[in-house]
Amino acid sequence: MKIENIKVYDLEESIRASKFPMATNTNDCNSEITKTTINLASSEKGEGHDQWLTGVRVAFDLTFSNKAWVELERYRFVEFVSSQSTMHRISKFNLSKQYNEYVDTRIINIMEELKDKYNQSQDKEDYLKLLYSNPAGFELTARLTTNYRALKTVYSQRKNHRLPEWQELCKWIETLPEFKKLVLKEE
Repeated sequence: MKIENIKVYDLEESIRASKFPMATNTNDCNSEITKTTINLASSEKGEGHDQWLTGVRVAFDLTFSNKAWVELERYRFVEFVSSQSTMHRISKFNLSKQYNEYVDTRIINIMEELKDKYNQSQDKEDYLKLLYSNPAGFELTARLTTNYRALKTVYSQRKNHRLPEWQELCKWIETLPEFKKLVLKEE
């Protein structure tokens, strides 16, 4: 797993907006992190008090395995901006570099053979054998956007997951500006 090109938007503006519900004059609201701001951000999922976290947008490039992508895509917390395409490029990738360390080298060798066979024949059946034989440890990169509220849910559901990629992603979430302080109530 790899995360690159990270951008966090509107953190200060959203902290300020978190104070709107109790304000009679929004001009008096500021981006200071207060006990109330932290209590709202760290409230139980589903209570709605953490709604302001949706304003803290996060964009990043994520390289994940096919197995992890399948799990990520079932959630509605991430928007795909663009991604590498197995359909368009499976026969062009350097496959030995696309698989994570858990893919058996014998399988990689078989995949290289299937790729070579398709590239020589250009036969539809050879292409489908290559495509459908691709193991779960195949890694692709996508540009994603999400927000702190969604990442709060991801963190709580995946921090102890069996797949190491999820644990790594959760460790990365902890590094986002003020995330630990706001959501996890840690300094």
